[in-house]
Amino acid sequence: MATKASRSAARVMMAPAVVLLLAWMLVPLMMTLWFSFRSYLPLRGGDQGFVGFENFGRFLSSSAFWPSVQTTLILVGGVLIITVVLGVFLAMLLDQPMWGQGVVRILVIAPFFVMPTVSALVWKNMFMDPVNGLFAHLWKFFGAQPVEWLSSVPLTSIVMIVSWQWLPFATLILLTAIQSLDSEQLEAAEMDGAPVTSRFWYIVLPHLGRAITIVVLIQTIFLLSIFAEIFVTTGGAFGTRTLTYLIYQRVLESQNIGLGSAGGVYAIILANIVAIFLMRIVGKNLDA
Repeated sequence: MATKASRSAARVMMAPAVVLLLAWMLVPLMMTLWFSFRSYLPLRGGDQGFVGFENFGRFLSSSAFWPSVQTTLILVGGVLIITVVLGVFLAMLLDQPMWGQGVVRILVIAPFFVMPTVSALVWKNMFMDPVNGLFAHLWKFFGAQPVEWLSSVPLTSIVMIVSWQWLPFATLILLTAIQSLDSEQLEAAEMDGAPVTSRFWYIVLPHLGRAITIVVLIQTIFLLSIFAEIFVTTGGAFGTRTLTYLIYQRVLESQNIGLGSAGGVYAIILANIVAIFLMRIVGKNLDA
């Protein structure tokens, strides 16, 4: 049992790390809030003074604001559905004994370690190119007209690219959860004559509840700020402009750091709303 002296010593030793972490988070946040209330034009004279909520009004009244929010939510939702569903399927498949199981698991997890920019370039040039891409040759083989993915179905294409990158993460977490499942429960259900679907629905899926919750929460945090894949593939065109990309474009076009900071505040608000929603809907599994 920890004594009062040992707890005090632990607090003292942890204090520098805690202070550094708070400074790492709070200083950029406070600077963003500060600039959001000012007209700061670094290439046109610098700080133009306090403008109140003008930057917030300009960003919110933009015709591209709400479509970018909608695109962000669709992108996040699409990737979560694909990675969770396929992640459960792959985790159950990889849990079965097979030849070369270790190599197969490494190959499945490998895409997660590819940089987002590289991943997007590979998909854009190797798979989705309407002339020389793998999908184009596959379509021609079956006598169909090749699809111009990034212009015909741009948002679907982005969802595919991002899902491919995040699917290994979901599979790894879910595989770990499946391997912790008591096999005696499944054996007893099988001996009682329960079909495969019933065993999955009433035993496996409830056991994966916490793991699915963790996957959803962690992926959502990162997906709300997705940027590289859109920048490399569509450049925000064809309805793929997310809120993060809109902030980048507004700062680049107007060279107004204050306007971009106001957009950053909106992004923080959106992230918190989504996080609270997810915690209320699926976060209860963590308390089960």
